[in-house]
Amino acid sequence: MKKDLHPTYYRQIKATCVCGGEFMVGSTREQVRVDLCSACHPVFTGKNKIVDTEGRVDRFRKRFKLAKTV
Repeated sequence: MKKDLHPTYYRQIKATCVCGGEFMVGSTREQVRVDLCSACHPVFTGKNKIVDTEGRVDRFRKRFKLAKTV
């Protein structure tokens, strides 16, 4: 086998989130920055937002309401 083929694995590095949260993970990189973590992700915080482009959600709700009344 070739020597020095695999990258160095760091068992404990600090991963930093955009929201300021920090947590320890293992990685092949010395430093990790993430966009979302469990402290700020909408699924975990319960603050889900539906992004409605072009009114699709409203149209679906209108159709569903009409179908329910029939």
